[in-house]
Amino acid sequence: MESNIRSVVTLVAIGTICWLIAGVIALAMNADAKIIWTCVAGALLGVTGIRYSIRRARRSGI
Repeated sequence: MESNIRSVVTLVAIGTICWLIAGVIALAMNADAKIIWTCVAGALLGVTGIRYSIRRARRSGI
């Protein structure tokens, strides 16, 4: 099961990195504030998802 949690964390981390890259591109292109805040929210939710997945795996003994 160790590889299962590792693949979940990897997938969420890739998504978080994509949101961060999109945020940098949005800032560089002078995008609307709504788009920038969407990227920030996506990245923060990704970090929360990583922490939640690791914590859940530790508690359930996976």
